[in-house]
Amino acid sequence: MKILILGAGRVGESVAESLLSEKNDITVVDTDGVRLRDLEARFDLRGVVGNGISPEVLAEAGAADTDMLIACTSQDETNLTACKIAQVLFNIPTRIVRVRSVALKSHAELLSDTGFGVTHAFCPEEALMGYIGKLVTYPEALQVREFAQGHVALASVRARGGAPVVGLSVADVRQNLPHGTVRVVGVYRRFHHEADRLVPTEGSTRIEPGDEVFVLSDKEQLGDVLAAFNRQVGEQAEVVRRVMVAGGGRVGMRLARALTKESRRFQVKIIEKSEDRCVYLASRLPSDVLVLKGDATDETLMENENVEDVDLFVAITDDDEDNIMSCLLAKKLGATRVLALINRRTYADLMHGTQIDIALSPAQATLGELLAYVRQGDVQAVHSLRRGVAEAIEIVARGDAKTSRAVGRRVGSLRLPRDVHIGMIVRGLPEPDARNTNGSEAAERDEDERDDEKVEVIVPTSGTIIQSNDHVILFLPNKRLVHEVEALFRVGVTFF
Repeated sequence: MKILILGAGRVGESVAESLLSEKNDITVVDTDGVRLRDLEARFDLRGVVGNGISPEVLAEAGAADTDMLIACTSQDETNLTACKIAQVLFNIPTRIVRVRSVALKSHAELLSDTGFGVTHAFCPEEALMGYIGKLVTYPEALQVREFAQGHVALASVRARGGAPVVGLSVADVRQNLPHGTVRVVGVYRRFHHEADRLVPTEGSTRIEPGDEVFVLSDKEQLGDVLAAFNRQVGEQAEVVRRVMVAGGGRVGMRLARALTKESRRFQVKIIEKSEDRCVYLASRLPSDVLVLKGDATDETLMENENVEDVDLFVAITDDDEDNIMSCLLAKKLGATRVLALINRRTYADLMHGTQIDIALSPAQATLGELLAYVRQGDVQAVHSLRRGVAEAIEIVARGDAKTSRAVGRRVGSLRLPRDVHIGMIVRGLPEPDARNTNGSEAAERDEDERDDEKVEVIVPTSGTIIQSNDHVILFLPNKRLVHEVEALFRVGVTFF
């Protein structure tokens, strides 16, 4: 696929790196020639210096025969204008834009084919908010992703010695959980003097303390599943009530507002260096959010603000080093759990799972939305895992036994790549546009309840037969395997 990316910033670079690993033809446009030369030196891509809203620059970048435009500069105006030009002048089929304005996101008619010519709009700040929000709901998890319209969740969790299923084999895990709709799909283990890596996830593989375990579960059971890996017998469940946020930027402000809006159970403090920004935050946030001017790497300040009582410390400034240092300090002083926003992938790989519980890359949090548009076949969801190394995808099985190499076949007979696991099959989900809505909230709720009664979440065995319209959720330990998986589920030309 030929893809044109506008913007060589952090998001643009991460998107380009991810898509290049799948052998796409990538061109990046940016006004910063030095930045582009650096990308060309590190990646197999082409850089074009210029403004993305110039038709001449877009033409030079090959817009005339481009399959997809991803406009992810820091300016909404640039992204939307370039999108409209791409539609009107170059007829680029798929046009994806980054939008930061909350006001724009609330007007769907503008972010449409008939508005600014948008196929899909994404907001990195919203993606980060959703990511962190799930970690507040499930504090024992390192990552939580949803599939099949929210019926299934994939979580990664650090195995702790003494937890009920730690020390058991993968085959025995399900038998020792109160509910059976769960499957271990990946186990990453850290070795002495080596980076952590995937160990063969077979029935005989034992879960060891310190392993990072990827587990698929019916979402209703996820809390119990996480506890079985991370909580010792008799230990009370972790509950997040006190949250301290280092950094009062867009994400920090949105996070504080969301937590206080959701319920009164959260006590939120924000630490921000800029006095002007503190005044702005205090004027825009609810009165029960405490805004402090200061530096989160200041030990005296952290002690005075009782960081030892904090359930979750979140460092989300624009400076990786500050985020790392403030998290290390918070952990040292007694914070229960710490999360650092780290843009540099090498830093994130080094820090994740050490004294820093969660090292989150903002670009990786948004990649899933974009990857679903790049994938071939009927891919419903894509989530990037392990900072982009592994991937989990949800793909709908279409066709019949004559037109598909998956439909009508037993799971055990499918020619899947080695170490690729079919974790769950969800059957009976309605098509996204097949829902009967009449504007009544009560009617919509009743329809949701009826739909849920028809949905069946299946942990497949080798004898399970895949049916047409099944939502199949797969774990790929290496994203380079994705094309083989897509080919397996691709429908033949005779299917209409």
